[in-house]
Amino acid sequence: MTNRRQFLCRTGGIMTAGATLGLAPVHAAAPDQTGVSDIPHDHYLLTDVLLETGVERDGDTVVGTRTRTHTLEIRGGCIAAIHDAPTGTLPRYSAQGMLALPPMRDMHIHLDKTFYGGPWQAPLPRKGKTIMDMIAREEVLLPQLLPTSQERADQLIQLLLSHGTTTARSHCNIDPVSGLKSLEHLNLALAARRDDFDCDIVAFPQHGLLNSDVDGLMRDSMDLGVTHVGGLDPTNVDGAMEASLDAMFQIALDHDKGVDIHIHESTPAGIAALHYMVDTVEANAALRDRVTFSHAFALAKMDEGALDELAGRMAAQGISVATSVPIGKSVMPLQVLRDKGVAIMAGTDSVIDHWSPFGTGDMVDKANLYAQLYAGSDEESLSRSLWIATGDVLPLDAHGERVWPAVGDAAGFVLTAASCSAETVARCSARHATFHKGRLVSGRVRTA
Repeated sequence: MTNRRQFLCRTGGIMTAGATLGLAPVHAAAPDQTGVSDIPHDHYLLTDVLLETGVERDGDTVVGTRTRTHTLEIRGGCIAAIHDAPTGTLPRYSAQGMLALPPMRDMHIHLDKTFYGGPWQAPLPRKGKTIMDMIAREEVLLPQLLPTSQERADQLIQLLLSHGTTTARSHCNIDPVSGLKSLEHLNLALAARRDDFDCDIVAFPQHGLLNSDVDGLMRDSMDLGVTHVGGLDPTNVDGAMEASLDAMFQIALDHDKGVDIHIHESTPAGIAALHYMVDTVEANAALRDRVTFSHAFALAKMDEGALDELAGRMAAQGISVATSVPIGKSVMPLQVLRDKGVAIMAGTDSVIDHWSPFGTGDMVDKANLYAQLYAGSDEESLSRSLWIATGDVLPLDAHGERVWPAVGDAAGFVLTAASCSAETVARCSARHATFHKGRLVSGRVRTA
């Protein structure tokens, strides 16, 4: 018999589960969406908020999630109190019984180059194309995208907010074709949303740090809001693994930045690159807890012993892995890495662009896929799978006790048309309002 993971692994490509299965998510009935899209108060009550409070067990098995409606008192962008019922004379708004969940975090996305927000455009065929072929395509495409890249980035940010994502890490092209223009446009889009959306920026040499000779441009970008130095496939693109990685790390060290490298190489060269980078971090204390391997498909090709050894070294140095939760031939050993103490973050990566048309910008899709591949279909497995969308913040701890939200927390959450986390993950339930630092940044709530 073929299990779910085996079926997904046999599909052969790196795709979304929805694309593989041809299924649309089933949503709970939507609440009344008449109401307000802005809350002009710094101190107010949000009533009728459904919170998870515990679990129901049959012996040792979790068979359900307990919930109860509460009133959140929000002041100065934080949760000032959690009441059993409304009290006092503060302005009141109603969540209409919707479930509050932690806000989503999309930690690998490309906001600067997307077809989203424009007319439908499918990518050209990729079969038989190398990454160098894709770079050549991009050199032609970028001048067409640049005139509208700020507006499309804003449209994409609005999409993320509608799905409950309020924090992101965006890679942004630094290349000879666009120069610093993509970064300038992204900064303008982010500035317009500075109160709604938090975003780190990775300076990404998409055409190769050495291959496109952009060391100077990369250094110029460091004073333009960049938080991380990026890199790309040092062997397949730059043709000089050690020189490429040394150059990337040197920029980061010279400018006191983190590192987040796209490392797609799954060959022995990719494994060698991972080891070289771990060696480099071990030799430079300034890089500790500041390096992310994005994709890192070579980890899926390592035998158990070698993976355990490298994962242990990564965890010791605080090296994280960013994943899009791929399926097919590149299913990642995410749970193995997590068990060894490696921090895992996830992102939606390409959202309707020249690389892929399948991106939805919805991190709950990633939790759903994680549950299918790594966790399971029972109540507890579904609920716990939400971690990959929220950056390890969950309403209940491993013992089924409520730990979120708590008084003093930032007032950031998403209101979902679902009865519990498990249903949200299984059905990709619709989100109807997103709050960030106490502000309603997407959707509507009713006045109470």
